[in-house]
Amino acid sequence: MSKLILTRHGQSVWNAENRFTGWVDADLSKKGISEAQKSGHLIKNLNINLDISYTSYLKRAIKTLTTILQENGIELKFITSWELNERHYGSLTGLNKEETKKKIGEEQFKKYRRSWDISPPPMKEDDKNHSLFSPLNANIPLGMIPFTESLKNTYERVIPYYQKEIQKHIKENKNILVSAHGNSLRALCKYLFKISDEKINKLEIPTGNPLMIEFDNDLKINKYYYLDETRAKTIIFNQ
Repeated sequence: MSKLILTRHGQSVWNAENRFTGWVDADLSKKGISEAQKSGHLIKNLNINLDISYTSYLKRAIKTLTTILQENGIELKFITSWELNERHYGSLTGLNKEETKKKIGEEQFKKYRRSWDISPPPMKEDDKNHSLFSPLNANIPLGMIPFTESLKNTYERVIPYYQKEIQKHIKENKNILVSAHGNSLRALCKYLFKISDEKINKLEIPTGNPLMIEFDNDLKINKYYYLDETRAKTIIFNQ
């Protein structure tokens, strides 16, 4: 039986400042480091082998992963992929969320944040935040870097990558760890749990609390649960 563990990175510095972060390569805050360590402890308590690990091009996810691996005494070998990056927030990148809500109104704010297929206005080519993106982005194929994304756009890069690169290891009964982001993990959970376009806006992915998903030999989900039950969020299944 294969196990897939999904963990959202710990709080970043920009998370703490309540800013739209997206593709900006913000580092973990002190709280984020602590959350990553807690994730590592929770996984260690499972007493299982982790065969392969994946993360994005963003340091907050990479540091969360390396912290978890160190807590478990595992060699720092893992696969990075831009397809697992956080959703690109376009021209909202860097803006304070509360100030933005007041400026554009709560209804439009919710559409940008939680709708399935509505993207914020694109980031301009001369936006200063481009300089804050990960240097690993230089490895992204020409023309593939977005200027804004909806959750649907994020889904359209996450799921093909999962199907091509990660799912094969599940078929081999490997135990897999993915350290990624709120929206890239929401996209993956939408696919795995068959969540409808209308219901996906209700799915919350907590920080510092890994989600365990166990598959049977037919790649069907046999069991799923958060490792810290006291901070678990509701998983929407097939709705």
